[in-house]
Amino acid sequence: MASNTFLTYLITLRMKKRNIFFMAFVTILCSCFYLLGNWKLTTTTTELRRSNTCNIQPNATVSARAQTQLDFNPHHLAENLPDALPEARVNRFPPCTPEFSEYTPCEDVDRSLKFDRTRLVYRERHCPDKGEVLKCRIPAPYEYRQPFRWPESRDAAWYANVPHKHLTLEKAGQNWVRFKGDRFSFPGGGTMFPNGAGAYIDDIGRLINLRDGSIRTAIDTGCGVASFGAYLLSRNILTMSFAPKDTHIAQVQFALERGVPALIGILASIRLPYPSRAFDMAHCSRCLIPWGQYDGLYLIEVDRVLRPGGYWILSGPPINWETRWRGWDKTREQLKEQQDEIERVAKSMCWKKLIQKGGIAIWQKPSNHAHCKITRKIFKKPQFCQNLDPDMAWYTKMEACLTPLPDVSNIRETSGGGQVAKWPDRLTSTPPRIINQRVGNITQEIFKTDTELWKKRLLYYKSLDQQLAERGRYRNLLDMNSYLGGFAAALVLSNDPVWVMNVVPVEANVNTLGVIYERGLIGTYQNWCEAMSTYPRTYDFIHGDTIFTLYKDKCEMEDILLEMDRILRPQGGVIIRDDVDLLVNAKNIADQLQWDTRLVDHEEGPLVREKLLIATKQYWTVSTPSHDR
Repeated sequence: MASNTFLTYLITLRMKKRNIFFMAFVTILCSCFYLLGNWKLTTTTTELRRSNTCNIQPNATVSARAQTQLDFNPHHLAENLPDALPEARVNRFPPCTPEFSEYTPCEDVDRSLKFDRTRLVYRERHCPDKGEVLKCRIPAPYEYRQPFRWPESRDAAWYANVPHKHLTLEKAGQNWVRFKGDRFSFPGGGTMFPNGAGAYIDDIGRLINLRDGSIRTAIDTGCGVASFGAYLLSRNILTMSFAPKDTHIAQVQFALERGVPALIGILASIRLPYPSRAFDMAHCSRCLIPWGQYDGLYLIEVDRVLRPGGYWILSGPPINWETRWRGWDKTREQLKEQQDEIERVAKSMCWKKLIQKGGIAIWQKPSNHAHCKITRKIFKKPQFCQNLDPDMAWYTKMEACLTPLPDVSNIRETSGGGQVAKWPDRLTSTPPRIINQRVGNITQEIFKTDTELWKKRLLYYKSLDQQLAERGRYRNLLDMNSYLGGFAAALVLSNDPVWVMNVVPVEANVNTLGVIYERGLIGTYQNWCEAMSTYPRTYDFIHGDTIFTLYKDKCEMEDILLEMDRILRPQGGVIIRDDVDLLVNAKNIADQLQWDTRLVDHEEGPLVREKLLIATKQYWTVSTPSHDR
């Protein structure tokens, strides 16, 4: 027992000695490193003092501590992100040849001829297959110039920007457009308003109230050069003008050069790309649409996009056929039959004809369908649509059924949550669709917070983009992922002389385009894996909020950026906000598109992963003039 105790004592003593030796070794080693480090610091400080001796003023001192101050500033700023690698700057996207200067991929004339001509289906959107998509940059015409600034642009455009004289000859007697010297002028005339659009609108204003703010959004079918929409702007009425790309060459392009909202479009077999109950007023002036045919299908589509209590205005054939039939190349009987068909369809949809005076007729849609449901026992057509989303309007076939308005508890009540507020209060008032909880989980609080957020963001944007901050520099703006229209609303509230095409992507989690219209703004649906129904050089400025996040794994980022390049004017601006990793890739592609680009931090600082890509498209054109087509 004693021997075991002694053995344990020896082992313990040996372990203590080993620990003492280990601790002594570590202490000596640390001391050596400390002395070595101190010696190097002293040497470096001495050398710095010697090198700076000639720069020291008589009373100046150099502190060694100042040379080793800690830096608490962040070092992961957006401007420190890596630039594109040299090999990425290779010109992957060369200029397209000059004949593509007005290329509109989904309305290409050659492609359209392959499709059915019944009901003008061939003039609808028909986009190229993935293998046919161009990988080159659309050129601007020879001597392209920045458009005139609004409001001068309403009345003039440079010939070099739209080198087509076709309309000046075809519509010479109707004052659509004139050509002189190096520019076009737009007297405001139209087929049915020879005294000008202003006088024509005054005539309408004597029949319905255009000035009290109750009418804010309008749609003009077969718009020509959009003089109707151009002159309504002075009355604070924002018009979505559209016309097909047809024999009236460049009519929508003229509208856009004038700074007037417009898209290429047609009433044929698919719904217009707008939500139900969007517009306060619809208009057709000699647009030659067969309103009474196909069981009234086209009037039924107008009914879908009209707000409860909205107006439909028709001038031209067959209105006032009794006195004007000789100039319309049809017999009295044919024109009377056409008007009778229109009257019948309108009555079957429960529209009320308010007035017909001279060459103008006006109908009004009912404020609800309480009475209209009873009349279905009398009118067998159109019946109400069943289980069809009234806001689904992207490649959605038209059906000859009446879009039902939301139910009301009182026959005097307006469907959809009541009348929207009058303009301009309408812009910031909570839209009825949100009040009635018809837009996902979006609440009134979310709407108000979003409105205030975009006011702050716009101020930040203007500090980054001098052209955006310069009043009047931009006119036509595009928001690629608008959500509730907060960016456009902020621009209106800051009194910027612009209009914004608010896009709600069809891939968005919530369809908010109806909310945007209830705010008194305009917009359209779009799939950004396809081209937009507009001409090259439509927009002065493009904004995109998390657009690349939305389309990640759906289509190529470079195709989206190529489309942005196509529809952006030379020297136009871009602001895209998205995740930093996506924006680094986007910047590399944008550099290949010859844009001037930079990445900057989020308005809340560098710690936020979301960054902003600021870009400007360079000015360049084709090298030789083209012939008028």
